[in-house]
Amino acid sequence: MIKKLSLFVMVINLVLICGCAKEEPQTEEAPVVQERIETIDIEPEKNVVENKNPKVKLETSMGDIVIELNAEAAPVTVKNFLEYVEGGFFDGLLFHRVISDFMIQGGGFTADLQRKQTKAPIKNEASNGLKNDRGTIAMARTSDPDSATSQFFINHKDNNILNYSGAENPGYAVFGMTVEGMDVVDKIAGVATTTLPNGMKNVPIKPVVINSATLVSK
Repeated sequence: MIKKLSLFVMVINLVLICGCAKEEPQTEEAPVVQERIETIDIEPEKNVVENKNPKVKLETSMGDIVIELNAEAAPVTVKNFLEYVEGGFFDGLLFHRVISDFMIQGGGFTADLQRKQTKAPIKNEASNGLKNDRGTIAMARTSDPDSATSQFFINHKDNNILNYSGAENPGYAVFGMTVEGMDVVDKIAGVATTTLPNGMKNVPIKPVVINSATLVSK
């Protein structure tokens, strides 16, 4: 009976969170209940990034943003992100979801708003102690905590509601910090957006393109 009650409470919490459009960076605009996707099972010794603080530069159509990653706190997430970077995956993709005073989200859609095929999802490292503060970069996901693939977001303000606080609120995994170009993040956050006929919301009217993502410091 206790287990059923706990499950009921978790479902109610999930419904309440998903009902807040400004407070749920997601890889799906309208997440639905889905079968659990198997995540990548990476053994710790195979998941070591040599430099604990590699830097990645995002050259966007509105300026450059440099992110310093935290491989010590988020080894799985950083390894996954760097694999996408070094494979050229992000080049030409959009910041497709922008909400001022919340976050800017990208890494999933091409210039014609087609979803790009990704690798398998990874486990959620939101319990690593890093917070979704202004300027931090974190992984977007669906309602399944372990569903993050390539999409990420940069927090435009301190978003405490996105932080891990236990099984009932698994949070969003922060894995780095903007160290250059926060003014560019501010500019992107301020662009005019629209809702598309297909239902995608908060899409910049004038595309904001990630021209390239490169590892500038190993």
